[in-house]
Formats: sequence, structure tokens, C-alpha cells
Amino acid sequence: MTVKELMDLKLYELVNEGEATDQEITTPYCCDLLSIAMSSAPEGGIWFTVMANLNTLAVASLTETACIVLAHNAALDEASLGKAKAEGITIFRTELPIFDAAMLYYQKAKG
Repeated sequence: MTVKELMDLKLYELVNEGEATDQEITTPYCCDLLSIAMSSAPEGGIWFTVMANLNTLAVASLTETACIVLAHNAALDEASLGKAKAEGITIFRTELPIFDAAMLYYQKAKG
């Protein structure tokens, strides 16, 4: 599934449409510890987290994450949203807990 296909499914609220919407999503990844995500997030992954800040965007950029899903209705502040736009990072948001949000993606991707 590509980021664009995920956008079209409307599983999550789109917060920011990034530049690489044709990128294939490789695997779901759940983590809230940025230091661990920095060393283990898979390239092209869909990252589920509640960490909605500039450091999350930096880690996503470093690890070449396909997109981010902010769970538990986590929201970016204006500075972080501006950075996401500038960096071209696709970000979604959902009220679901991290595990449930990741399972929803997994079921649609494998279904």
C-alpha cells in the first residue's frame, strides 16, 4: 500500500500531505521512545506514536519513514506542523490507541 492509497482509505484524519505520497509503506512500527525509533524504525514504515513534536519529525526524516500516525488524538503544535510542511512529511491523526491504530492499518494492508 502506498501513502496515497492510505490517504484514500480515510482510516485516519490527514493532518499534512507530504511529498512522497507514491512511496510504498513497508511495515507498521509502534514506538514512543525517540532514541529507540531513531535506531530501529524501518525505512518506509508507517510510524504510530503519541509523540507530536519537532524531534519526532527529525527522527522520521532520518529514518526515511513513509508517514506518521499520531494516536490518542495527539496534535502537532504550529511550529511542528510548519516543519512537517517544510520537510514534506505526511502525518495522520486518530483518536485510537497506538495498538488499535496499527492493527487497523495492518488489517487493511493485508486484507
